[in-house]
Amino acid sequence: MRTLPPSKSATLHDVARHAGVSPITASRALGNPSLVSPATIARVQQAVEATGYIPNLLAGGLKSKRSRMVAGIVPALNVSQFLPSVQTLTEALAEEGYQLLLGQTGYDRAREALVLNTMISRQPDGIVFAGLVQDEAVRERVRRTGIPTVEIWDLSHSPVDMLVGFSHPAVGEALAAFFRAKGWSRVGIATADDHRALQRTHAFAAAFGAPVPIAQVSAPSNLLLGRGALAELLRQAPDLRAVCCSSDQLAHGVMVEALARGLRVPQDLAICGFGNADFSAHLFPSLSTVAVDGADIGRRAAQMVLTRCRGEPVAQPVVDVGFRIVERESTAG
Repeated sequence: MRTLPPSKSATLHDVARHAGVSPITASRALGNPSLVSPATIARVQQAVEATGYIPNLLAGGLKSKRSRMVAGIVPALNVSQFLPSVQTLTEALAEEGYQLLLGQTGYDRAREALVLNTMISRQPDGIVFAGLVQDEAVRERVRRTGIPTVEIWDLSHSPVDMLVGFSHPAVGEALAAFFRAKGWSRVGIATADDHRALQRTHAFAAAFGAPVPIAQVSAPSNLLLGRGALAELLRQAPDLRAVCCSSDQLAHGVMVEALARGLRVPQDLAICGFGNADFSAHLFPSLSTVAVDGADIGRRAAQMVLTRCRGEPVAQPVVDVGFRIVERESTAG
């Protein structure tokens, strides 16, 4: 088969002509292969490769009122705690013929509204939003569209539509109890300034029952910011005994800074993170953290969207997946 000139976009008619079949047969081979023979499917696929044909999914979507696209919105693509959710969400949607289109808000409320409005204008079949939609006007607009929407990695009694997550205040309270049970009285918090991290921070400080120095950094957090956070905490409290961090990335930085100052972990300074990043178990010493099943969150969110796309009700529109504290060497003893 000859290939078409690069300047010309191949059409379904080109594919049909190259395969020696009618356009309707070519369409069935690509869109509903159960209606044609395997031999015909093979010929049409060969024609697709030869012509460089790309199906016009928009045209098909206009007929079916389905874009086969789900919008996924995260604060930042480099935040490792969201990656398992994005991966399983992508895989579960792909199994049903849907693609995930990602956008990021940069932890900016104004940008959050802009990204959501842009995604809505593209008429996705579903929206999965990492966190709770903060802007009430945007929340109301999403509700009015009727697009199946799942907020993830947070918890609320009044979600926009559906929700899969856990309580961040409950995490903060559990960590405060964990630190108290260790007998540590001189503790500090290294936290990013995003809404969820601050919820955990405020809950920890309220539940701990004693003044807690806090070093706050801009989200998303990283190793460098963690080093600076420990420097600030030690400036506020030179006799610091333990640090609770809002992410494993921040905790990694705190650990590096502690070791650079000659502090032993955990003998001189205990450190706990959040998110159970893939590296946390392999640090030396290994990092204690809070584990959340992000993969399960993504899988459940996909199931909710797909169920609604089939026109079926979701039996449990709000799911609390919970969390657990994983103790490793950085808080042992």
